[in-house]
Amino acid sequence: MLLVFRRTGDRRYAVVAKRAEMPDVEMDPAPGYSELIPHDLMHLVVEAKLGFARGIFGQLAAGAGTFRLRVTSDESTRNVNRLRKKLKKRGDKVMRQGRDDCLESERAVHICWQAWLARSRSSESKKARTVSDNIRGVARAKENALLNERTMNEIFVHLDELSSCWSELKVGQSMTVRWPDLKVCTDSKR
Repeated sequence: MLLVFRRTGDRRYAVVAKRAEMPDVEMDPAPGYSELIPHDLMHLVVEAKLGFARGIFGQLAAGAGTFRLRVTSDESTRNVNRLRKKLKKRGDKVMRQGRDDCLESERAVHICWQAWLARSRSSESKKARTVSDNIRGVARAKENALLNERTMNEIFVHLDELSSCWSELKVGQSMTVRWPDLKVCTDSKR
């Protein structure tokens, strides 16, 4: 699956998921804008590195999720409605199966976000440092086991790379990342 992250405004972004043998879906506007890295890009990295098969992006790859069907102007209303119904039926089942992974993903993203900011030199790092010092105390035992130092460092490497790409994009430009290996496929400077 290819995920296109596009800056759509000064503090807005969208994500388009291009999935093999399934229609494209999108989230526009997408939640959690940041100059450093969008919230959904954080999820992509954390879920891939922690192996959340039914987190947000695992569900999306399996045909579910909260993204909306991407409709082109030449598609008939009847065909679009049929596709929406089919995706909803498949999606409901996958989302029920992935509820726990999604909840764990949200918590892990929060922990990784705070830890990543704390080690960065960004203007947000001072605030994050105080939060990060206490975050391990609130993490569940399973999260502490998953978020060991080696895994956190792997996550940080990917976040640094993707943040660098994201930070250079202007409004209207996009970057494409492949799931689940996190390879940056293209960089659109249009």
